[in-house]
Order: sequence, then C-alpha cells, then structure tokens
Amino acid sequence: MDDLDRQMLNLLAANARIPVATLAKRLGVARSTVQARLERLEVNGTIAGYTLRLGDTARAQRVHATVLLTIEPRSTPQILTRLKTLPEVTLAHTTTGRFDLIVGLATRTTEDLDRVLDTIGMIPGIRSSESLVHLSTKIDRGI
Repeated sequence: MDDLDRQMLNLLAANARIPVATLAKRLGVARSTVQARLERLEVNGTIAGYTLRLGDTARAQRVHATVLLTIEPRSTPQILTRLKTLPEVTLAHTTTGRFDLIVGLATRTTEDLDRVLDTIGMIPGIRSSESLVHLSTKIDRGI
C-alpha cells in the first residue's frame, strides 16, 4: 500500500459513496487507476466492504455504552458466541491489561441498556464487568 492508496482510503472513509470519477479528480489520477486500485484493495482484503454510517441525528437517538469484561480462562469462544446473538452488541475486542474483552453496545433506551447489561452479566464465564455510558461524541473518524 502506498501513499495514493492511503489517500484514497481516507476519502472513502469520509464518504464511501464518493464516485470513482470524483476520487480520481481529487487524487489527480486517471479514473482507470482508481478503479484498478479499488479492485486490488478489495481482492487483497484491505477493503472488506462498504457500509452505512449513521449521522449525528440517528446516533443521538441511541444510548451507547462500552462494557469492559473480565472472563474465565478459555471461555472467550463461548462468550463471543453468546454476544453475537445480541443485536445490541456493536463490536467486541479482545485486549490486554486488566480487562479481557471490550464490548460496544447501542440501545434505544436506558432500560434496554440495563436489560442487555444484565443479560451479558449472566453469561457463563464472565467474572466481572464495568460499564461506561457514552455521554457525547467529541471525535469520530469512523475508522
């Protein structure tokens, strides 16, 4: 990946629907160059797909939280299998340090958040959890 690829990815991260012709113009290269590079980045897995990113208005209608989980040794696969069944779970990362998993949640209400936190707390293999409710977003690069 070179500087042109990185510039193209930054433009796509800001707006995945940007037309190829506009990308080419902003990057100062031919449309065919952009198309070929996009195809290569898709084939090699750098670009895994294109997705919808909710705007401030839609995000403001949701309650977001981060849950920090400490889990029993060797229980990660079973816990992740259960977390995948919860539509409110938006992401999950394994991590180093005091916590083993970082889980992102998005719910419609605080009552829904409370219910999901209770559900997560009852998953076998979870030793403890700490929840952080997001108040406002100051930076979101969508990366």
